Amino acid sequence: MNEIIKTVGLNLWYGKKQALADINLKVSPNKVTALIGPSGCGKSTLIRCFNRMNDVIPECKIDGKVFFRGKNIYDSSVDAVEVRKKIGMVFQKPNPFPKSIYENVAYGSRASGVKDKKTLDKIVEKSLKNAALWEEVKDRLHEPAMCLSGGQQQRLCIARALSIEPEIILMDEPCSALDPIATAKIEDLIRLLIKNYTVIIVTHNMQQAARVSDYTAYMYLGKMIEFGLTKQIFENPKEELTENYITGRFG
Repeated sequence: MNEIIKTVGLNLWYGKKQALADINLKVSPNKVTALIGPSGCGKSTLIRCFNRMNDVIPECKIDGKVFFRGKNIYDSSVDAVEVRKKIGMVFQKPNPFPKSIYENVAYGSRASGVKDKKTLDKIVEKSLKNAALWEEVKDRLHEPAMCLSGGQQQRLCIARALSIEPEIILMDEPCSALDPIATAKIEDLIRLLIKNYTVIIVTHNMQQAARVSDYTAYMYLGKMIEFGLTKQIFENPKEELTENYITGRFG
């Protein structure tokens, strides 16, 4: 399996509490990998390891390795800011900046030193098109982002993540605050994104995992219980714990 991310013996503690235990995972490029499992099992903690967001949490200690394109991102020579440029993040609740639609998308490029308006215009248009939002907002780019609906705000946040040309998009429960119609649009978008990106999604919604993902990992109490093709995980799980969760016997 050709992997874009690989974890080897990954452990993580918040103070004395161990949140991840010996995680070994390989993520395929240009595929959707879903992380499922009950609340508190370590799903969000795991994806935050992939772009070093746990670095900002006091008392957090990480042991093991996370390879991105063959290089351990926790090596002392690696700049966490550069990692986050390549591995973007979309959060549970839409979090647009209190700026215009245009400035939300242009923000990352401006921060990286892009000043030319024509260049910024192209980046904004391309990112909004890639996030399937351009047609809805192209005539109101200078209106406040907060005027958008919840689903539009989440697609705007995806456009903002895409604007700095990452290779991987991490999504932490991206539809949990959205209605079914907005959720369907995000799910359709996820399947489109893998033409150019790798997507890793945390979801409590097993139907969503079955609909959008190519691979699924089931986690329980900080451990990776089972990982495989989504069809196999849902139709023929190898582990009893996985089967119990999939069939609703617990969790």
